Amino acid sequence: MTDDHPVLVVGESLIDIVQRAGQEPVELPGGSCANVALALGRLGHHPRLATVLADDARGQVLRRWLAASDVAVEATAPATGRTSTAAAVLDAGGAARYEFDLSWVPPRIADHRCDALHVGSIASVLAPGADAVRDLVRRVRRQALVSFDPNARPGITPDRDATLARVEELVALSDVVKVSDEDLGWYFPGVAPVEAASAWARTGPAVVVVTQGGAGASVVRADGRVLHVPGEPTEVVDTIAAGDTFTAGLLDALLTAGVAGPGAYQRITGLGDADLTAVVRRAHAAAAITVSRPGADPPTRAELDAGP
Repeated sequence: MTDDHPVLVVGESLIDIVQRAGQEPVELPGGSCANVALALGRLGHHPRLATVLADDARGQVLRRWLAASDVAVEATAPATGRTSTAAAVLDAGGAARYEFDLSWVPPRIADHRCDALHVGSIASVLAPGADAVRDLVRRVRRQALVSFDPNARPGITPDRDATLARVEELVALSDVVKVSDEDLGWYFPGVAPVEAASAWARTGPAVVVVTQGGAGASVVRADGRVLHVPGEPTEVVDTIAAGDTFTAGLLDALLTAGVAGPGAYQRITGLGDADLTAVVRRAHAAAAITVSRPGADPPTRAELDAGP
C-alpha cells in the first residue's frame, strides 16, 4: 500500500510488565500511542511517533519493535534516565489493571506536515508534556484529521475534574474521538455512555465512537444521530492494545477513504451511515485479531484483509 497521507502520532511508549495468574512476569513493548503507531505501520502506513524514551535496554527494545513495523521514532530522553513501564495484572478474563512508572516531558516534534494526527491517553493529560500535545492539536486543527483517545488512567491522574477539563478541551478540537464505555464511566459516573458521548459530540468532533467490548460500538454523529455497530466475535486471550488497534483501524479506514488533511471534518460529516458503519466494522475486525493473541500484537494489512 502506498501511504499518501503522512501520519503523526504523539504519546507514550513503555514496557508492559505483564503478570498472569500462576506465571512469571513477562516484559512486552507497548504504550497506548505507541500501539496505535505500530498498528498503523502494520496496516501499510509509515507513521512518525513523537515520544519519550530513555537510552536504556528497554528503550532499545521499543525502538526495534517500532522500527520493525515501519514506525519512525522521534524520541525525547526523560530526566529519570529510565524508559517508562506499566505493570499489567491480568484477571481471569484477560482484562488488564495497570500500575505505572512513567515520565512524560514535552516531546520534540519535528515541524513536518501531517495529514492525520493521533493523540491520547497519558500523554494528553500528564504534565508537563500535556501542554505540548494540546498546543500541537491547536496548530494542526482543520489542517489534518485529528484523532483523540481520552484513555482514563485514574492511578496517574486522580483529580477527575482537572483531568476532565484537559480532556474536554481536546475533544472539542478533534475530528474523531474514540472512547471506551469504561473510560466514560470514570469521567461521568452514573451517566449512560452514549449520553456522555452525545454531550461531547455537540462540542466539536464529527464523530464520537464509544467502544463497549464484545457488545460492539456506538457512533454518535455531530448532528446527534447514533449508530450501533455490532462487535466481531472472537476468543479473547487478553485485551492489551485492543482499543489502540481499534483506533488504528478507524484511522486506516478513514485514510483509505480519503478523509485526511484540510477538509477532513467535512469529509467525515459527509459520509453516509453505511459508509461510517463500514469504517467501524473494519476497526472491530482489527481489534478482534489483537485480542485473540497475547500482548500488543496488532494485525498486518494482509491478516486484516484475509478476515476471520
